[in-house]
Amino acid sequence: MKKEFNKGLLLTSLGSFWWGFIGVIYFEYVSFIGHIELVVHRCIWTAVMLIITTSFLQKWDIFFKIILIKKNLIALFLSGFLIFINWAIWVYAVATERIIDASFGYFIMPIISVLLGYVFFKEKLNNKRLFSILLVLISILIIIFLNLKSLPWVGLVVAFSWAFYNLVRKKINIDTDVGLLIESLYIFPFALVVFYFIAKSGFNDFNFSNPSLSIFLILAGPMTVIPLFLYVRGVELIGLGPTGMIFYITPTLQFILGYFYYNEEFSSIKLLSFIIIWIAVIIYLKDLYETN
Repeated sequence: MKKEFNKGLLLTSLGSFWWGFIGVIYFEYVSFIGHIELVVHRCIWTAVMLIITTSFLQKWDIFFKIILIKKNLIALFLSGFLIFINWAIWVYAVATERIIDASFGYFIMPIISVLLGYVFFKEKLNNKRLFSILLVLISILIIIFLNLKSLPWVGLVVAFSWAFYNLVRKKINIDTDVGLLIESLYIFPFALVVFYFIAKSGFNDFNFSNPSLSIFLILAGPMTVIPLFLYVRGVELIGLGPTGMIFYITPTLQFILGYFYYNEEFSSIKLLSFIIIWIAVIIYLKDLYETN
C-alpha cells in the first residue's frame, strides 16, 4: 500500500510539473499559429502517438475488449468530450495571454476533485484535510471578490472539465493509455475536418514548405500524452483527493511563468491567495503521508 501510494505521488508530481512548466513553454512558443489550429494539432498528433504506442506495447487486444463494453464506450465518449474542452480552453488561454486566469482554474480544480472523491468514492476527509480545503476556499474567495472584476470563465471551464474528466476515468477503471487512445479517436475525425477547412482557406501553418515548424507541431502529441498518462495513472493509484491536492504544482508554476516570464498581471491579492493555498497544500500532503 505504501509503495503504491509513493508511486502514485511521484507520477502525479511529474505530470503536474510537466503541465505547469514544460507544457506552458511549448504551447506558448507555438501559439503564434493561432489557438484553433494549435488545438487541432494537439488532437491529431495525440491520437497518432497513442496509436503508435498501443502497437508498440501490443495492447490492441485490450483495446478491443474495452470497446466491446457499451458502458466503456459511453464513459469514454464523455471523458473524451471533457478533455477536448479542457485542451481547447487551455490553449486559448495560453495563446491570448491568460495563463494566470487558466491557473486560477487549476487552483479551483483540486477542491472539486476532493468533493467528487468524497461524494462518489467515499474518500476520507479528516479535520486536517477539511482545514486545508477551507484555506483553499478562502484563497479562492479572496481572488474572486477582491481582485477579479469579472467572472473568470476561462478558469471555471478549465476547472470543471478537468475535475469531471478525472471522475469519469476513475469510475470505469481501465488501462490509462488505451483509454486515452479511445478518447482521442472520438476527437480525431472532427480535428481532421477542421484542419481540412483551415488548409482549404490557406490559413494553415503546418505544411511541407516549413518542415521544421511542422515537426515541432507534431510534438503537441507527446507534450499532451506524457503528462496526462502520468497524472491519470496517479489518480488510479492514490485517488482523486490526494492527486487533486498534488496537482497544485501545476497552477503554481503557471502563475510563476505568467508573472515573471510572460509579464502577466500578478497583484498583491493574488500573491496572498497563492501563499494561503500553499499552506493548505503542505498541511494536506503531510496528513496524506502520515495516514498512508
